[in-house]
Amino acid sequence: MCIRDSIGAAIILSVVTLTSAHAGSVIDLSCVGGAKSFNCVAQIATAGDPYIRVVPEALGEVQKAQATARDRKWVARCHPVAERDSYGVARYHYSAPGCEFGLGTE
Repeated sequence: MCIRDSIGAAIILSVVTLTSAHAGSVIDLSCVGGAKSFNCVAQIATAGDPYIRVVPEALGEVQKAQATARDRKWVARCHPVAERDSYGVARYHYSAPGCEFGLGTE
């Protein structure tokens, strides 16, 4: 590695390390190089799992009864039927408009 490449790497490393890191941030610095070339890449991201889903609280007996009644009302109105298409994939068909979006329960 020549001196010019070393100086370039030192500049990049100093910029990355001297910038302030925000709470909850992750910085990933990757450098590769050989005798004639040298390259560094820094990726900055928010720490944590982006796929975290909030779980609703457990339902009480009253909410369970309301949900069951709402589901029965929807089934009585929409009459969902699953039919297989030519590829074998189950496709649902409904007897009322809007049922594919969960409408008709209010």
